[in-house]
Amino acid sequence: MADLTGLDEGFLRSVAGKRVLVRSDLNVPLDGSTITDDGRIRASVPTIRALADAGARVVVAAHLGRPKGAPDPAYSLAPVAQRLGELLDRDVAFATDTVGESAQAVVAGLADGQVALLENVRFNPGETSKDDAERRAFAEQLASLADAFVSDGFGVVHRKQASVYDVAELLPHTMGGLVATEIDVLRRLTQTPERPYVVVLGGSKVSDKLGVIDNLLAKADKLLIGGGMVFTFLKAQGHEVGKSLLEQDQLETCRAYLARAEASGVEIVLPTDIVVDTAFPSGDREPQPEVVPATAIPADALGLDIGPESGAAFAAALKDARTVFWNGPMGVFEVAAFAGGTRAVAQALTEVSGLSVVGGGDSAAAVRALGFTDNAFGHISTGGGASLEYLEGKELPGITVLETTSPGQEAL
Repeated sequence: MADLTGLDEGFLRSVAGKRVLVRSDLNVPLDGSTITDDGRIRASVPTIRALADAGARVVVAAHLGRPKGAPDPAYSLAPVAQRLGELLDRDVAFATDTVGESAQAVVAGLADGQVALLENVRFNPGETSKDDAERRAFAEQLASLADAFVSDGFGVVHRKQASVYDVAELLPHTMGGLVATEIDVLRRLTQTPERPYVVVLGGSKVSDKLGVIDNLLAKADKLLIGGGMVFTFLKAQGHEVGKSLLEQDQLETCRAYLARAEASGVEIVLPTDIVVDTAFPSGDREPQPEVVPATAIPADALGLDIGPESGAAFAAALKDARTVFWNGPMGVFEVAAFAGGTRAVAQALTEVSGLSVVGGGDSAAAVRALGFTDNAFGHISTGGGASLEYLEGKELPGITVLETTSPGQEAL
């Protein structure tokens, strides 16, 4: 298994002249063919560069979006290949298919230290198939392009997919530096957190975070709740929430969490004020934000952000924290009128003197959209879903397979 500080040094010494398949997470947001946030590509660069510098012939596999198991130009990785080459400062050959004639020719043409990117692996139905045989058949085709495998796509390690799971059973393998770092951070959050330990949860739905809340209530000292999910908690306390997002079927669950937190001495902090409007933001009208008490949301209004008083209270709750995990924006951060709460939390995290972790997904997109740099935080995860599943206590198939199957480096 890889050293958790980065790529395994013994593995690196063995790859000169070898074809190394790297599963990266290059699932970036696109506006047409324009990449709007290249954070995941930048995060993938160190492992790819280290392998290329060691003389490997690097073959990168990745996905983009959710195509239906067939080629779709809207989900092509061609723009990603160009950006990856710019960040690596070297040419990246691009195969126009996953394992077909183009992929075979591109890989065969690689010299030591060169890099190629295969087309979107999800263009092949075998990648995400629930049928073990179909998935395995595609994995065998991918494995035929390489002599070794490096798992570096943390955003997909919670998926039992061909390029994540099955390939690791077929080739000598190791963790990439990105995956190793992510797992190290998550273990610090769940096994040895320095205290006080504060968890900040936002996003739209309580149901998306049930497992995380359930698991972290036994580990954290404080739980700060914002975003759309807060209205189910407020309703559970008996407050009216107007037209705000509400999961009626989760009211009893929220009441149980509040009672459990009180009984165990964990402080759940809810907003005291909310920024509301009478309609969800759209291009048809200018936002008309109004700050109201969280306990008195008007019947014709919906909450779209935590208010300034709450933003200050959340920041104060983070001030002395030694460990912070944040997942989910505090409001509709894409609209300036409703970005204040998310900005307040992000700014507070930059001032944490211990470990501050931004939990990927919308949270990572939010801090970048609001102008914060990645190095302002202790760690920005590249995998929102994978991070949450780990924090729920679930097994991540893409990690388990690396840790329970022989690396087989002697075969290199």
